[in-house]
Order: sequence, then C-alpha cells, then structure tokens
Amino acid sequence: MKRRTFVRKTLQTGFALSAIPVLDRCNRTSAGMLPRRKLGKTGEELSVIGFGGILVMDETADESANRVARAIDLGCNYFDVAPTYGNAEDMLGPAFEPYRKNCFLACKTHERSAENAEKEINESLKKLRTDYFDLYQLHALSSAEEVETCFDPGGAMEPIIKAKEAGKIRFLGFSAHSQEAALLAMERFDFDTILFPVNFVCWHNGNFGPAALAKAKEKGMGILALKGMALTTIPEGKEKPYGKCWYVPIEDETLSSLSLRYTLSLGITAAIPPGEYKFWTRAINIVQGGVEISDTEKDELMKYLPGMNPLFTA
Repeated sequence: MKRRTFVRKTLQTGFALSAIPVLDRCNRTSAGMLPRRKLGKTGEELSVIGFGGILVMDETADESANRVARAIDLGCNYFDVAPTYGNAEDMLGPAFEPYRKNCFLACKTHERSAENAEKEINESLKKLRTDYFDLYQLHALSSAEEVETCFDPGGAMEPIIKAKEAGKIRFLGFSAHSQEAALLAMERFDFDTILFPVNFVCWHNGNFGPAALAKAKEKGMGILALKGMALTTIPEGKEKPYGKCWYVPIEDETLSSLSLRYTLSLGITAAIPPGEYKFWTRAINIVQGGVEISDTEKDELMKYLPGMNPLFTA
C-alpha cells in the first residue's frame, strides 16, 4: 500500500501510524526532528525550515503526497505557498489536507487591487482545502509605489483585513524584494511577520537586510527568510541552472551549511530553502546537525564575499 493511501486510511480510522499519531508529530521536538522557534508575538512556534509550495509544483499527486508526508515526519510544521507558483496550490491542497489541523499554513497574494485580491484569497482557500490561513501575506512588494497601492482605497489590504475579521486569516504579513518597500510597509501597518531575502552576500555586499530586520525586531515581528542558500546572480547569457530557481543556488555542501546557519543566526524564525527538492533535503540535513554557527565559521564564510554579486542591494 502506498504511504499516502495508508496515512489517509489511518487518519480516517483513528489508528496510529506508529506509537505517536501522525498529526501529533507537528507538535513534538525530539532527536532528528526539526528544531522550532517562536514567531514574533504570535504565540506560534515554527520549524526552522519551512516547506515551500514550489517543491510540489509540477510534481505528480503521489510525489507531492510523499514529500509532504516526509516533511511532517521530520517535524516540519510551516508550509508556505502562493498562486504565482504554477500549480503548487493544486498539488499541495490534497497532499497537505490530512495534516492541516496541526500545522501552520501561509499563503500570499501578488494582486494589488481589492477585487482581485479578494478573488485570489477565496480561490486559494478552495484549492488548499482549508477554511482559513494561519498567515496571509502581500507577496513580493518591490517598490514604495506598490506598497501605497495596496493601502489606497480599493487596494489589496481592504479584503485582506476583512478576511481576517471574518476568521479566514489569523495573522498578516508581507514579503518584499525591496528594502525600501519593506520599511514603508512596516510603517503603514502593524504586520505580524516579514518574509525577506536574508543572505550573507546580500547582507555584506549589498547592504540588503540589516535595516529591514532591525525595524522588524524593533516591532517584535516574526522574521521569515528567503534565499539563505542562494549564491549569486545568473551571469548574463547563461541559462538557469535549475528550473525552480531564478538565481544560482549554492552547490557546495560546506558553503550551504555556513550560509544557511548564518542566515538563521540573524534573528530568523524559519527559512524557506530554494525550490529544488535536493536543496530542501540538504537544508534539513544541515539543521539536524545543529543550527548554531561559530565566530570561526563566520570568518570562513566571509572569505567567499570578494567579487560576489548580491541578488539584491539596498
């Protein structure tokens, strides 16, 4: 019997998958399980590595179910997806459904108008087979003008706030690829979380991140990280090395470990690895070996910086 079918039948009949029920695995931390950290002032604790929905984009139903089941087995309780990730919502919905009750589900909208954002919220709820999101985010804010559009009359924040008041959303956040946009968004609204690229090359060679994270910490927000295992930009004229990564991810395992643990050392609750599954499994292996990074290791990481082009600059 395939694992997905077995898990579903187990949940339906109430029998335990093992000595510890599957759904309870989201609430425990033990040897080999992902460590967890508090998410700002929300009262939630998330696994330090999240499951990005792009991991199941364009995968089969069985493979999607297996990947989600494995994440649950490892203690991952933080799942993040967006409508812009191809068919990721369609694949994640049925795969995640058996575990929904005890896990933290985050979704996003790239829409900036009230009408389109409201439509997208409801479509995402339907595809993901849930009646609420733990976290809903404005997706990929890239300029001050975009932030203002979201908060203008008829902007995306109107239906998002209404959905929260209606119980469809528990916490509100945003993701940004602009430090200027992130700072303005935090001034305009008391968001619960920020999802932001936090990467050693961007931090040191682009001065991208320090100001945004400082503001988020000042406000007591939960800080979620992207690009912790990114290396640099794709050289002009070169093809993407991986279909689900628009940048060059770190191939070297030692450097991957240093980079990810450096990101997690900066007050981060959880990090979302690159969309290719091999990098997600690598991230899991890294944090299972320990999350802390020593000063000596930080010094070693800094040796990679000369000549490295950051994905983002302030």
